[in-house]
Amino acid sequence: MELGSNSDARSGQALYNRIAVLRAERGLSRSALANALQVNYQTIGYIERGDFKPSLELAFRISEYFGLPIEAIFSRKPFQPLSEQIYGNSNSPPVGDSK
Repeated sequence: MELGSNSDARSGQALYNRIAVLRAERGLSRSALANALQVNYQTIGYIERGDFKPSLELAFRISEYFGLPIEAIFSRKPFQPLSEQIYGNSNSPPVGDSK
């Protein structure tokens, strides 16, 4: 398991991630991802919630698993919602909303 002393996670220096989104896109459970990465499924939950920062080695394994650069998965700043990145408008109504 990759847990260990991780005072930064509690010190206010947040590390944001898109692991839950990436799992959902691929239909992966936390357990399935954990098995692929050889960690405990709870580690994935802790990382997703921001309760634990992965080691650099684990961050690279996650990056390699999803086939994305680390900066596409992890950030020190909150991620802009994908809809804003794609469409550039945070105030647009949901698709199918005729109001």
